[in-house]
Amino acid sequence: MYLKSLSINYGDGTIIRDIQFHSGLNLIVDETPAGSGKETGNNVGKTTVLKIVDFCLGAKAKGIYSDQENKRNEYKLVKDFLVENKVSVSLLLKDDLFHEVSREVLIERNFLSRKLRIQRIDGKDKTDDEFEETLTDLLFPGHFGKKPTFRQIIAHNIRYEDLSINNTLKNLNRYTRDDEYETLYLFLFGCDFDQGDTKQELRAQIDIEEKFRKRLESEQTKSAYEAALTLIQTDIDELERQKASLNLNPNFESDLENLNKIKYQINLTSSEIGRLELRRELILEAQMEMQAGKSNIDLQQLQQIYQQATSLVSGLQKTFQDLYNFHNQMVESKIKFIVKGLPDIDAKLAIQRDHLNRFLAKEADLSSVIIQSDSFNVLEQLIVELNAKYQKKGDYENTLRQLSSVESKLNDLNTNLIAIDNELFSDEFAFKIKEQINKFNRHFSSVSNELYNEKYALKVDTKTVKERRLYEFTAFNLNFSSGKKQGEISCFDIAYTLFADEENIPCMHFLLNDKKELMHGNQLQRIADFVNVKGIQFIASILKDKLPVRLNNDEFVILKLSQNDKLFRIEE
Repeated sequence: MYLKSLSINYGDGTIIRDIQFHSGLNLIVDETPAGSGKETGNNVGKTTVLKIVDFCLGAKAKGIYSDQENKRNEYKLVKDFLVENKVSVSLLLKDDLFHEVSREVLIERNFLSRKLRIQRIDGKDKTDDEFEETLTDLLFPGHFGKKPTFRQIIAHNIRYEDLSINNTLKNLNRYTRDDEYETLYLFLFGCDFDQGDTKQELRAQIDIEEKFRKRLESEQTKSAYEAALTLIQTDIDELERQKASLNLNPNFESDLENLNKIKYQINLTSSEIGRLELRRELILEAQMEMQAGKSNIDLQQLQQIYQQATSLVSGLQKTFQDLYNFHNQMVESKIKFIVKGLPDIDAKLAIQRDHLNRFLAKEADLSSVIIQSDSFNVLEQLIVELNAKYQKKGDYENTLRQLSSVESKLNDLNTNLIAIDNELFSDEFAFKIKEQINKFNRHFSSVSNELYNEKYALKVDTKTVKERRLYEFTAFNLNFSSGKKQGEISCFDIAYTLFADEENIPCMHFLLNDKKELMHGNQLQRIADFVNVKGIQFIASILKDKLPVRLNNDEFVILKLSQNDKLFRIEE
């Protein structure tokens, strides 16, 4: 399957870019002249073309407007332009560029979300899962949901990120496990292995269980927990022995409850006695104050004063003696009224004091009984220590149960993995792998010799990582020279396409490559000649000043960009 065209449009359908691809070499050139005062190759959009093709084939939209080195940094100008103008992209794929009548697939996407999102294949809207499934079915019908994924299969066809530009085989993300690469290359080289998915799942589960075990043993190992548990049980047995040997009153709890009740009654009675005594004291104080108010004046002197008053005021009918007697009688009446409650208070006091004495006697008896046994505080302290020990014992037993469960799961998983590996690493399967690699190497060495006068080859070794066997695929130079990594990568991708066609393995027939200015011009010319003959699309971005003169024409250049004519035509 080849690339036929890529269209970038405004939301109203106005075309921003319409790029037509052809077989052979397709160049995206930055024409910003050197020495123009504008930095050449800086965000003109030549790499973005490759990213948009990748986006149409299932990559995330964020890759279009994010910094490759720091994904958190976004080019706001580009993002806002794509969203605000409802920009959409359309990629047309074709089974065979050399025959007019062949299957074509139209992929359409935009950068909006929710209801405004466009995600269609051949005019039919697709959910994320449906989109990936339909893309997978382009090459491998029915393979969706299995390993390797569609994105992993086509990863070597699209190289613009640093990892894929600098690595021939390990070109996925940095989190990809060795067993995922193993499954990928067994699949790519036609070494059918039905349990590849199962093996990856088993290894993923084993990794999870091993991480969980490591977390459980972050403080101590299983043997340390077992030893600590034995010591804790010894401590528990000793504390239980001490608890059993305490001289506790069998009725301790009921006696203690009764003692608390008696103390409560003593408090109530004492409070009542205090209240009555206060009231009695207040009455006696009032009595004393009133008695002090009686008149004890010298009657002869008072009489002389009274006579002087009567000589001045006529009509007084009462003698001073009468007034004096009346005053004292009133005071006596008040005193009698106030003190008449004293007998009742004294009686109540007597009763309450009697109750208090009886309560105090009961308290003394109960305290004596309780004091004769061991202190409740001792029992309480033993119980606190026992609870702490039992809690720690429970924690350790739980940790040991979890560790045992993890070990049991790991044993089962590893047993299943060993069964798969026994088939995978059998002599018969190992021979099949070598046979396929030898077929591929005929193409790999031939292509590299044609393009670079070097002979590259692929080798496969069995290695053991964490007691797990793996097939490891690596490329090397048969001349044992350092060679050029860019050349090795290009040769590998071209050789794989030829190998896949020979083996009738479905594959994409386009190769997207960024930063081909890193490649010498002579090699690029050789690639142009080679892929043109072999019918392979080789799409590359390059700076004009690095472009060989022979390739600087419309036969090879499909898009020219510059600081004055950027991809989206958002000129600053």
